[in-house]
Amino acid sequence: MLKVGLTGGIGAGKSEVSRLLVERGAVLIDADRIAREVVAPGTEGLAAVVDAFGADILTEDGSLDRPRLGSLVFADPDRLALLNAIVHPLVGARSRQLETSAPDDAVVVHDVPLLTENGLAPLYDLVIVVDAHPDTQLDRLVRLRGMTEQDARARMAAQATREQRRAIADIVIDNDVPLPELRQRVTDVWNDLVRRAHTHHDTSPE
Repeated sequence: MLKVGLTGGIGAGKSEVSRLLVERGAVLIDADRIAREVVAPGTEGLAAVVDAFGADILTEDGSLDRPRLGSLVFADPDRLALLNAIVHPLVGARSRQLETSAPDDAVVVHDVPLLTENGLAPLYDLVIVVDAHPDTQLDRLVRLRGMTEQDARARMAAQATREQRRAIADIVIDNDVPLPELRQRVTDVWNDLVRRAHTHHDTSPE
């Protein structure tokens, strides 16, 4: 099994690259999606969050009111740390469960938005960074996601710098290109990952 960490700045096109890798056969473990699943209605995670923050963070249908919770923790480091202490272990446990159920020779891609910021690179056999020029990121956020330029710049500024991300990368996928060219780049990377996975599997102790 080859464990790959996939990351990239907001608007760089990481989601598109992860989708293309799945098309080619990768097993995707999406940290953001798992973080939503572990606090879905009826889960122990949601019960723990309600214990910590009160029933006011629930919507009328009993699901988590994310904007409300976000406003509570965004400007309060202690509350954010409390939330992370509840959610992160659950995400980690679910990620390991998904990983162990993958085939021995699988390429397992962990889609982790804050991989650089949280110093997680050592957890993976290699790290792929999806990179785009800041002007490209800004254009995508404003044009495709409907953000104001001010909001987009603030979100970009809150993340690791382009240089910090590239510094931890084993493979950089430059995504200042049209989709057909991106597809070809991802195919080339995928072929490399499959070779590495087979080598990794063959040399792993039984």
